[in-house]
Amino acid sequence: MKYDVVIVGAGPAGIFTALELVRNKKDKKIVIVEKGRPIEQRHCPKDQTRKCMSCKPFCHITTGFSGAGAFSDGKLSLSCEVGGDLPSLIGEDFAQEMIHYTDQIYLEFGADQHVEGVQQGQEVKEIRRRAIQAGLKLVDCPIRHLGTEKAQTIYKAIQDYLEDQGVELIFGHECQDLILEDSRCLGVHITNGRENRELYGSHVVVAAGRRGADWLEKLCAKHGILHTPGTVDIGVRVEVRNEIMERVNNVLYESKLIGYPRPFKNKVRTFCQNPGGFVSQENYDNDLAVVNGHSYKDLKSDNTNLAILCSHNFSEPFHQPIAYAQKVGELTNMLGAGHILVQRYGDILDGKRTWPKELSRSNVRPTLPDAQAGDITAAMPYRAMVNIINFIQAADQVVPGFAAEETLLYSPELKFYSNRVKMDKDFNTNIENLYCLGDSSGWTRGLMMASLMGVLMGRRLGRD
Repeated sequence: MKYDVVIVGAGPAGIFTALELVRNKKDKKIVIVEKGRPIEQRHCPKDQTRKCMSCKPFCHITTGFSGAGAFSDGKLSLSCEVGGDLPSLIGEDFAQEMIHYTDQIYLEFGADQHVEGVQQGQEVKEIRRRAIQAGLKLVDCPIRHLGTEKAQTIYKAIQDYLEDQGVELIFGHECQDLILEDSRCLGVHITNGRENRELYGSHVVVAAGRRGADWLEKLCAKHGILHTPGTVDIGVRVEVRNEIMERVNNVLYESKLIGYPRPFKNKVRTFCQNPGGFVSQENYDNDLAVVNGHSYKDLKSDNTNLAILCSHNFSEPFHQPIAYAQKVGELTNMLGAGHILVQRYGDILDGKRTWPKELSRSNVRPTLPDAQAGDITAAMPYRAMVNIINFIQAADQVVPGFAAEETLLYSPELKFYSNRVKMDKDFNTNIENLYCLGDSSGWTRGLMMASLMGVLMGRRLGRD
């Protein structure tokens, strides 16, 4: 089969590449290959079973049309300061301009008009003052909250629109390899496990998402796609009562804090804050269970959860940051007998594990019911653990009570980013006609920046 554009991955980057193309140039023959299912067929059985069923051959929360975006908290960060390093490639002013453009597309497909975190005044100044005193930076970032259930509706509308515009969507097929000839990409090999196919295209866009980071890293090594070692984030998901976060939730909705705690001074940041949210589990390849969080527009819990992530940048001779993080996750899973581990902050400081009966007595009741009480410090690397503890203590100065004994820490929270693919401002790699987008490219982190990168890719391909 011959196409103008072959897109691998139906996450935000791949979706918005096709979307921008068909909105502005309707004569392109486009195909999107996705190993998961259409969005209306993505269902997590945990809603009924109350425990993770380790669905095979893939997790429906992370795989399928819209990727993890449809089952995440569905937050669009409307500041170029948040979402990865793409602004350093295309320019900050242009990135901010494109955020506004991309946001309008989400609004066209039904996103909530309300924007969180735009309040200013004395309350924000007070939160910032506390952050400065604690040695942390408060990042101003307006948030458009889609909500977990509303995001699925929005992406379903986008899926229907693409199909109506003639974009071919091939579900249940995995990309095995690229078809290369003389440093030029001609297409891809795909399979559904029973039969193999070859798709040829004038342009091939790889937008495999965070879940595809390891796969793309292997492709880079195999085919000589130029790249540099990327960052990997290792951390925990923190859960506290809403009363503790009430002031920050009301004023900012999501308080993005960044610090470089002593003694190691790694970058540590908060990520994906979910007021009234729920802690969730995601399953990656090789049965790796990782923790995440989400919140609905209507259904609310008594707790707020957020990630605290410690960034690791490795130097020579090490070139396997994703494998490193996976080993941390595997060890944690081993201690939890395949479950997410949860531990009280006070027990960590006391050097003891947490027991189920202690959780049952706490003010903070876990919103992940099948999390296993235990000791996350037995698996977490010393450097990361020290950074996280010191960051929590600093954050307690901004949000009093954040470092309470009953504060819950879930592990492992891992964010995989591919080794950063080398490219120019038009996203050209050293392989002709091959483009790598979104979180798997190492340049973006999150829905908005991945979507934005897709828009720019669509414009670029529309010029040909």
